Amino acid sequence: MPAPLPTAPPGTVYLRRKSPSHAPSPLSIGVLLYPHFQALDVFGPLDALNILSEDHPLTLSLIARTLEPMRTSSGTFTQLVLPTHTFDTAPPLDVLLVPGGPGARSPDMQPVVDYIASVYPSLKYLISVCTGAPLVARTGLVDGMRATTNKRAWEWVTGQRPQVKWVAHARWVVDGKWWSSSGVSAGIDVAFAWISHVWGEEVAEDASLKMEYTRWKDSTRDPFAESYGLSRGNSAEATEVGMHGHGETMLE
Repeated sequence: MPAPLPTAPPGTVYLRRKSPSHAPSPLSIGVLLYPHFQALDVFGPLDALNILSEDHPLTLSLIARTLEPMRTSSGTFTQLVLPTHTFDTAPPLDVLLVPGGPGARSPDMQPVVDYIASVYPSLKYLISVCTGAPLVARTGLVDGMRATTNKRAWEWVTGQRPQVKWVAHARWVVDGKWWSSSGVSAGIDVAFAWISHVWGEEVAEDASLKMEYTRWKDSTRDPFAESYGLSRGNSAEATEVGMHGHGETMLE
């Protein structure tokens, strides 16, 4: 049998990790789509995974309520993405990516929340980007866990589920299987952090070089928290253990 995938202990925020001694089994990746999702929330992490898949086998499912094309963002300058599966036909997943976007505020999102709740127990990892985090939070399955989200939407997000321990000053946060990132572009950073966790830092660094992307590696600092005036008193904050630039930063 293949070796099990590594799991993060509760409350861990990873900066980098040494290469694991084994390669994980092929992973089944699902991306959740809904009308007016944020394009970069999906395509930033996906491009990192596209590059990763050149050397590490992955399968991809684009999952939505229906097979109708899903429109990005809002307004008139948008793109259409075709789902490959519905909530009823999606295969078993190892990883689910939940993006944010204007559509996350729609009053019609309960079926999306219900789908997340239905697959969460069997997932190895759930990655939320931006305002995808409140969709995860609304399942009620992550109460008491730490997470972060888009800082511009901070007040709205944290009001969706106060039972989650929202961390303002974090680019991304890991608590158990839930990897949550700050807004939009932070999805790329959490994707590379996750790649480093599963396949090792060398693999993550190689993929970022191919992408010509400069990674943000300090998970405990988000400059946009400062831009939007969020103090450390706004949230359950990270407590650092160990040295900067080495190993991991832990949440107590």
